[in-house]
Amino acid sequence: MAEVLLEFRDVSKRFVKRLDVVERLASKLGAQVTEHTVHAVDRVSFAVTQGEVVGLVGESGCGKSTLGRLGCGLHGPSEGEVLYRGVSVTAGGGRQPPIQMIFQDPFASLNPRMRISEIVGEAPRVHGLVPRAQVAGYVADLLRRVGLDAGYARRYPHQFSGGQRARIGIARALAVKPEFLICDEAVAALDVSIQAQVLNLFMDLREQLGLTYLFISHDLGVVRHLSNRVVVMYLGRVVEIAPTQPLFESPNHPYTQALLAEVPRIDRKRRTFVPIRGEIPSPLAPPPGCHFHPRCPQAMGRCAAEAPPLRQIAAGRWSACHLNG
Repeated sequence: MAEVLLEFRDVSKRFVKRLDVVERLASKLGAQVTEHTVHAVDRVSFAVTQGEVVGLVGESGCGKSTLGRLGCGLHGPSEGEVLYRGVSVTAGGGRQPPIQMIFQDPFASLNPRMRISEIVGEAPRVHGLVPRAQVAGYVADLLRRVGLDAGYARRYPHQFSGGQRARIGIARALAVKPEFLICDEAVAALDVSIQAQVLNLFMDLREQLGLTYLFISHDLGVVRHLSNRVVVMYLGRVVEIAPTQPLFESPNHPYTQALLAEVPRIDRKRRTFVPIRGEIPSPLAPPPGCHFHPRCPQAMGRCAAEAPPLRQIAAGRWSACHLNG
């Protein structure tokens, strides 16, 4: 079996908005003012093995990006553990694991005041991976690897297209020689034709450098093309994990079934789009029991009172639904 690289063990993350001075004063005077707690990630457990591409999918606001930031140590968990090769990943302390994150917006994540040579070359120079005298050549090699002209190194981010900026973000991530990339909607802001080029680049880099990916996306077509396994999240919880082909052919959880039912397909003609009923609940006040039960067409009394555990339903497949037992 392949070695487990990144593992989430019962990980939860809550963000608390503390009362400011005016709110504290109003509270003392009798106003009903309370702190707000966002339940972004709720008891998530799964692992990614070496060489895998794991797709992480779900609606906007379900906690995918927060989980990605927990994975690379940008956030620390409120509860549970995030492990890399069995060692805890801590936010801002200790030796950081060889994980890099590629962010959704390729423009906002690049410093507009820095040239590309500085953006890509700063980290390997600071961490002593490349001698100062060799940084320019190292940056040039990285730009060529991601499909850019080495002469672009003297330019600024605003002088590039969206697809080129995405490639610069990839080059920056590769500059510190990671083993593991967490890609947070890395192609969502790109045109479809450019998306295809960048996705092919990801797969080429995986083969050339032996990389492992956690690929966060709301685009199920992209996930199906790239991933070996898929993890489905809903309102902070994992509801299903399965190899890609079985999941797309026979989804188990009602939420996964609803998501895949609306994926556009050529063989579906004259079909009326039917969205999942209701709105996704607020992470400020998630519903009790199964978080999906207010929108689930198969919900029963037990669903509103008891949260279903994520249990194995077949070889390599897990689902969190009371219908399984």
